[in-house]
Amino acid sequence: MLRTTLNEAMKDAMRAKDAPVLGTIRLILAALKDRDIAARSKGNYDGIAEDEILQMFNSMIKQRRESITLYEQGGRCELAQKEKEEIVVIERFMPKQMDEAEVVAAVKTAIAAADAKGLKDMGRVMAVLKEKFAGQMDFTKASAAVKQSLS
Repeated sequence: MLRTTLNEAMKDAMRAKDAPVLGTIRLILAALKDRDIAARSKGNYDGIAEDEILQMFNSMIKQRRESITLYEQGGRCELAQKEKEEIVVIERFMPKQMDEAEVVAAVKTAIAAADAKGLKDMGRVMAVLKEKFAGQMDFTKASAAVKQSLS
């Protein structure tokens, strides 16, 4: 599904002659192809699954946010703006992100599902969250919420 959407978006960007969007989509497709090739060595010849694609999107956004911080510190506002535009393009292909209240509610549900009692159970809770909400939440924030709830 996501692969088809990405390919269609690339074609639309080519037709519209939208170079920044086209470049970002090509970066996404290149990263996807790299991950597909890496998956072949593990015996997965169909490519990576949708949830792994969403995790890839999250990591791409995280990389760009880090770059924005560095560019702004270095006084390179035009490069920071380019990274922000790439984030907007990547987010178009992701499901709606959960807000703070939804993350807290999901964490409480995951704690109950994992029967977590303390911080030593944090890994099980995060595994439940990643399984159910891949691509829908920022797991850095979720991790902090889990830690706060379990301590």
